[in-house]
Amino acid sequence: MTFSIMLWMPSWGGMINGIMTLSGAWHKLRVDPILWFLVTSLAFYGMSTFEGPLMSIKAVNALSHYTDWTIGHVHSGALGWVGFISFGALYFLFPRLWNAKQMYSITLIKWHFWVATLGIVLYIVAMWISGIMQGLMWREYDEMGFLVYSFAETVGEMHIYYIIRAFGGGLFVFGSFIMAYNLWMTTKCKVRAGEDVPEHLIMKQA
Repeated sequence: MTFSIMLWMPSWGGMINGIMTLSGAWHKLRVDPILWFLVTSLAFYGMSTFEGPLMSIKAVNALSHYTDWTIGHVHSGALGWVGFISFGALYFLFPRLWNAKQMYSITLIKWHFWVATLGIVLYIVAMWISGIMQGLMWREYDEMGFLVYSFAETVGEMHIYYIIRAFGGGLFVFGSFIMAYNLWMTTKCKVRAGEDVPEHLIMKQA
């Protein structure tokens, strides 16, 4: 537990370092959706690396262990941090790799960001609520020392949260399809008609 708590320092040091790299360039966030992915990924990284050591504390772990809370925690890092940093990197690299003037559609990047973000939030919040409910139900004993709820009853209570989780995961996957289409059209060096593209996102030809 002690070493897990110590991980707060290097983890949050990396997150703060990443965010502060934008010092003096915060105005770009208003017009650059690629930066939205990168900055949001750092936020999810900070959240998941705070939650991980927190869950190593004995009192917290006694409630969270084997529950959906752990699933929510893992996916906040996997989808929010790893997923978003990968999306941002792909959007940055594809025009350069295929010598395209710009991404096919900046609007589709924005749509991808909002759809995926909503999906992640629904997914992890549903798992947090579900996990805490599971932990509390599994710890409920009657006056004779027997469990109040059977395993089947706890699963039944989770039903609505699993539906929300599936919907959130579906949104995340749908956003990935939007990205795949956008990247494919970029490899064809096409530009969507009527796009209002910030100047710094237009590749300068050598």
